Formats: sequence, structure tokens, C-alpha cells
Amino acid sequence: MDQEEDGDLQVEVTQKSGLSGKKLVLFILLPLLLLGGGGGAAYVSGALDGLLGKGAEEVEVDAPAPVPSAFYDLPELLVNLSNEGRRVSYLKLSISLELPGEASIARIEAVMPRIVDNFQVYLRELRTEDLQGSAGMQRLREELLTRVNLAAHPVVVRDVLFRQMLVQ
Repeated sequence: MDQEEDGDLQVEVTQKSGLSGKKLVLFILLPLLLLGGGGGAAYVSGALDGLLGKGAEEVEVDAPAPVPSAFYDLPELLVNLSNEGRRVSYLKLSISLELPGEASIARIEAVMPRIVDNFQVYLRELRTEDLQGSAGMQRLREELLTRVNLAAHPVVVRDVLFRQMLVQ
């Protein structure tokens, strides 16, 4: 403690004790945030489920037995493709439909003229470029599946399978 005797002013100098703001953040708040963040991440990721007792009971649900697939071969389709030039291109297509069971075949046969018509109308609008590559094949598969499901409703066709595809 220093004191000046010349004037009325007396100044006392003392040292601070305790933690400064930076030390408080560094040694207390930062570890608390890290522990909280780590605990939250472990909870969200499911690492704490065993400790907390979550998921201890497994409920067995009886799933219905899968219905075996049935396959139905459509008649071969031959269409000319849409071209802007003088050269004519043709698409020859052999398709099988994957159905949910043998009982669906009768419904598919009953609406076969509608299915073939939907396919013919769609295929005639395609260009040779639309069928190139695996992406073109996938788009064609999705479009044909959509059209056959609309025509065969309430039967749901699972997939359209290409047996043969020739572009000439």
C-alpha cells in the first residue's frame, strides 16, 4: 500500500485475485461446452442408447410372406422413331412385366390392347438420342412402368424388364 502525504489524494494499489475473463472462458466455459457438445453428439448418434435403456425391447412384427413374382411377356413392339432428317430409325422392343402373382396375369391380358396402345404412342415420340446410354434406358423403363400401371390399375406392375432392344 502506497500513500502520498503531500496532498489530499491517497491512492491504494492492490492486486486482483481470482480469474480474469480470458482464464474463465479457457478453463471453465470451454471444457463445459466441449463436454456438452460431445454428450449431445453421442445422444443423437445413438451411442448412449444402451446406457439410457432405449431400444432394449425389440418388438417382432410378423411381416406378410412375400408374394412370388410372375412374369408376363408382351408381344414384340416395332415402331419408327421420331426423326427430323430423312433417315428413318426403328425401335424393336421385347418386354416382360414383373407382376405380383399369377392372379394378375388375367387382368393384364384383359387390358393388353390398352397397354400396347400406350406403349406405341409413347415410343413413336422418342428420338434416337433419347435411348442412348444407361440413363436413357432407365428413363424408358420408368415411363413404360408408369404407363402400364395406369392401364392395368388396380394391378400394380412391379417392373418392366427388357428382353431385347434394338435401335436401327
